[in-house]
Amino acid sequence: MNSTDLSVLTRSIEWLEAGRRVALVTVVQTWGSAPRPEGAWLAIRDDGQIYGSVSGGCIEDDLIRQVRHGGLLDYATPQITVYGVAQGDANRFGLPCGGTLKLVIEPRPDLAMLQELLRRIQAKQITVRDLDIPSGACELHNADRTATLSFDGRQMRSVYGPRWRLVLIGAGELSQCVAQIAMGADYDVVIIDPREEFLDGLSLAGVDLRRGMPDDTILELDIDPHTAIVALTHDPKLDDMALFEALKSAAFYVGALGSRRNTRIRKERLLEFDLTPTDIARLHGPTGLYLGARTPAEIAVAILAELTCAKYHVPIVQKRDP
Repeated sequence: MNSTDLSVLTRSIEWLEAGRRVALVTVVQTWGSAPRPEGAWLAIRDDGQIYGSVSGGCIEDDLIRQVRHGGLLDYATPQITVYGVAQGDANRFGLPCGGTLKLVIEPRPDLAMLQELLRRIQAKQITVRDLDIPSGACELHNADRTATLSFDGRQMRSVYGPRWRLVLIGAGELSQCVAQIAMGADYDVVIIDPREEFLDGLSLAGVDLRRGMPDDTILELDIDPHTAIVALTHDPKLDDMALFEALKSAAFYVGALGSRRNTRIRKERLLEFDLTPTDIARLHGPTGLYLGARTPAEIAVAILAELTCAKYHVPIVQKRDP
């Protein structure tokens, strides 16, 4: 759940606690080029004020009109609506390339349920919300990182909480920049560093700071295919042993900071650790897309860009400078 979607939940609770009527709108299916992914949601207050988005704006305008003049909040149970089936609709609602969105609209979300969902998310618990559309009944259940949104016309299962995790080896200014961007991109961030002088200098709300040897800590973290690991210390004593464990793990991405020359040398060292060439070929080095980045913030953008490509299985075709 990214920061925007979490804000939708928080704002919905605030409105309901203040006695306002609220509808929740969730994207459950998309076809063609859709402006927002499945699972995106927004909240609409009884006066038409919205928070969040499901499109570029035109669908939001229509939903506001329905709240103000069409009785959208008067339904007793959730409703299903589709935008963009006809080309005229796609053009009118600003959907690109004939895109189509199917939405579930909840006109009467339960405040206690939303409060419990927020509590779970703040505790970093991955949670599914099962909504029975004919009745409006809703239940929360614990889940793991493999849970995904599903919709069959009668049941909507939404997933909330940090489904993706980023483990950073080394604390410092770059780690702080990477962590800040990653949290906004729906990652649960862990920073590992045995050096007190580095770790104590970080002040990052919501980041799991681990003081210990990186290789031992990686073994403790139960690395899964929803986890990425990036080594940022420039210290072989810390990076190499961490990478040794990372490259044997199920992590979907393993990267390390450094020049091309240092990356070649690092791979030669890792071969001596009884890793196979296949294991070592998984290493992204230097980590990050080549953007000509210079500052820590720019390098962090490059790292998250490559992580995003790996996350969505997008081939990286851009060549770096020699």
